Amino acid sequence: MRKTVVLFFALVIGACKSDTKKVEIQERVDDEIIQSVERFPKALNKVFDAHGGLEAWKSKRTLIYEMPKGDNSETHTIDLWSRQDRVDFKEFSLGFDGNGVWLLDEDKKYKGDAGFYHNLMFYFYAMPFVLADEGIIYSHTQDVVYDGKNYPGIRISYKSGVGTSSKDEYFIHYDSKTHQMAWLGYTVTYRTGEKSDTIKWIRYNDWQTVEGLVLPKSIIWHNFEGAKILDARNTVQFVNCVLSTTPKPDAFYAKPENGTFVTVKKN
Repeated sequence: MRKTVVLFFALVIGACKSDTKKVEIQERVDDEIIQSVERFPKALNKVFDAHGGLEAWKSKRTLIYEMPKGDNSETHTIDLWSRQDRVDFKEFSLGFDGNGVWLLDEDKKYKGDAGFYHNLMFYFYAMPFVLADEGIIYSHTQDVVYDGKNYPGIRISYKSGVGTSSKDEYFIHYDSKTHQMAWLGYTVTYRTGEKSDTIKWIRYNDWQTVEGLVLPKSIIWHNFEGAKILDARNTVQFVNCVLSTTPKPDAFYAKPENGTFVTVKKN
């Protein structure tokens, strides 16, 4: 009888310790979620939610999409965790292996800047979720007005040394009722090294749902005059988008045997 009582209390104490650990783990997970949410302005959290939620985005590992351009269409593949990437054209390829940017162009047909371009379209396509990256500073910006409608916004700047162009700025503007992203303003400093006051504008109003996440089907660059947004200039389409929780092997993003690493200018 005495042994039975001792065993009973031992089991009770063990169960309590186990429950305590479960509570501690759950509290830690809850704290991490709260801290993640508190990093962002409330309005930006609503934008993330309107596009399927940041938690759902972070659960994905591989993103693939195509940009149809006639004979020179592009296929972009990105590891969403490591940010390794690869862009395949018909006659050449370029990418980032995690350490350096490479170019495979044996016939010397690529006329662009691989260091600038390898992840450029990914940042435009993966809006608004890339605005949850580390090293971002959030602040208020004035509404954008287009066709008589106001779009509230958030200004995005970067801590010094973040990315290849920490002097770049973004301005995300959203529909005040739906909180879906509507406009992206951005500055470019990569080629000059100097901070720019010229804001270029892209309209986001054509969406598709992929694995529960709302992503662009197309985006439209607009002409502008100072702070005023004018008529549409050109449209870029995205097709055959795939989101997966499975990563590609590192070899997929590695520099091909006949490829060469390129110099990347960092501001």
